[in-house]
Amino acid sequence: MKLQLIDVSIIILYLATMIFIGFWYRKKARQNKESYLMGGKSLPWYKLGLSDASDMFDISGTMWMVALCFVYGLKSIWIPWLWPVFNQVFMMMFLSKWLRRSNANTGAEWLKTRFGTVGKGIKSSHIVVIAFALISCFGFLAYGFIGLGKFMEIFIPWGVIKDYIPFEVSAKYVPHFYGIVFTLFAMFYSILGGMHSIVLGDMIKYAIMTVGCIAIAVIAMTHLHGQRLNVPAGWDNPFFGWNLDLDWSKIAADANKKIADDGFSLFGIFFGMMLLKGVFASLAGPAPNYDMQKILSTRSPKEASKMTGFVSIILLPIRYSMVIGLTVLALLYYNQIHLKGPDGVTDFERILPATINNFLPVGILGIVLTGLLGAFMGTFSGTLNAAQAYIVNDIYLKYFNPTASTKKIMSMNYIVGIAVVAIGVVLGFFANNVNDILQWIVGGLYGGYVAANCLKWYWWRFNANGFFWGMAVGIAAALLMPYVTSGLPLYWWPLLFILSLIGCIAGTYSAPPTEEQTLKSFYKTVRPWGFWKPVHELVVAEDPGFQGNRRFKLDMFNVVLGIIAQLCLTILPMYFILSMHTPLFVTMAILAVLVFILKRTWWDKLED
Repeated sequence: MKLQLIDVSIIILYLATMIFIGFWYRKKARQNKESYLMGGKSLPWYKLGLSDASDMFDISGTMWMVALCFVYGLKSIWIPWLWPVFNQVFMMMFLSKWLRRSNANTGAEWLKTRFGTVGKGIKSSHIVVIAFALISCFGFLAYGFIGLGKFMEIFIPWGVIKDYIPFEVSAKYVPHFYGIVFTLFAMFYSILGGMHSIVLGDMIKYAIMTVGCIAIAVIAMTHLHGQRLNVPAGWDNPFFGWNLDLDWSKIAADANKKIADDGFSLFGIFFGMMLLKGVFASLAGPAPNYDMQKILSTRSPKEASKMTGFVSIILLPIRYSMVIGLTVLALLYYNQIHLKGPDGVTDFERILPATINNFLPVGILGIVLTGLLGAFMGTFSGTLNAAQAYIVNDIYLKYFNPTASTKKIMSMNYIVGIAVVAIGVVLGFFANNVNDILQWIVGGLYGGYVAANCLKWYWWRFNANGFFWGMAVGIAAALLMPYVTSGLPLYWWPLLFILSLIGCIAGTYSAPPTEEQTLKSFYKTVRPWGFWKPVHELVVAEDPGFQGNRRFKLDMFNVVLGIIAQLCLTILPMYFILSMHTPLFVTMAILAVLVFILKRTWWDKLED
């Protein structure tokens, strides 16, 4: 264990600060339901954007990205399209403002804007979106929980403390034990202070992470100076062909096994599947998690767009400075770091904690550990807040106690928060590793989400009954798929999408269209583009001066530019730290041109 007193002191100070923040905002959070869950919709866009970016800077995802960068090199910039990361661009350009115009508090409440409150399938659609939200929240809680445990296991070896634990813990469950301990801190401050404490905690954590990431980048460049990385041919090239063609057999043979296990060898097929799935998933809008909650918490539709755009700018360069910095150190000193887990199998997800533990000096180690621990706590608390919102706002207040007092609502928030954490922890015990959960969430579960949530924006005839059956079929198929098939969950996606689409269409035509007044109100308020001609004609008949949304081509043009800009922000720190000067300057030039164009085609045209 390399932790020194100063490192431990920094961590303890941070944990104490988070507890203080929870108590500090407790009174403000208890003012009413909206203050607790949404920050009173009074927080400025840049604070919410920084908080949203901070929540995405999680331990589990960063461990995964460092493992990918080590094995796949600069080609790893494409693999996070599994989420897909470029959904932030779609939201930035048009979907965030569409969503915020509803003035809802959750994704389930938003459905009233689109489908109304009466008609076949209304209640069912409400329930199914809550079910999806909770399943995905529990999945992300388990994902963060197991990642944190594996991370802390490196710094606090079990052999050092096992004699002080009054019960026996199997080597298999040591990460889970650490996960439980630190989860309790995250639970405490987020449950007490609600959205206000979450946002302030995220801002503190982001500042700490920025210092840590810059320090790692400087250390990596210092160690790399005058040396060459021992990597396969093509590792430093972000572009690819049909096959991956990275051969680690003479350097680190276990990396070839990981490529085979991941299923990424045929990279062309994998990329095509990611792109296909990613475009549809992005058009569907944000999933009902902390990301959606931050959008709904903004002060206006214009600020919702700004907030989403801000996320990529402040997240990607800082995060990838850490990713490539730790990768460089791991490659330079591969034989000096211990990557085998308790079972003796090489685990590339251990690169991040092992490299930090071996190469960061005292003080910097404490800062980086604190930042990453805060990253877990921020992601965990944001996801927990979203789950609380759905259970309290959309189940308890809607079906059990619509007239509950503020005191009862706050008590229910506390009870629900504790229960949600307990369920997330239990699910974490059934996860083998971070990648397993991630692949199931983004490849499986979201496959059942996409069809229904695309159609709700762009097709007027789609109704609540179609939404319910599309979501129900998709979720059921995603839950059953691991038991009836094998292989990368991403490759299940087309089947999941088709099954869900069939459910959408069959459900839609088995019930009447959504009530006319609801459709007109949605179309006039949200102003989407798509297949809305019959509704457009009804609105124009009442209001001849009404202008429909004609920005489809401009929005798609901006999306393409935005995705390219996002890739530039991702690879810039990688080129910089690797001292690849020519591609660095080319990338900077491309980014400058894109910013110049988007200033005129997006920023100057923002509207409420």
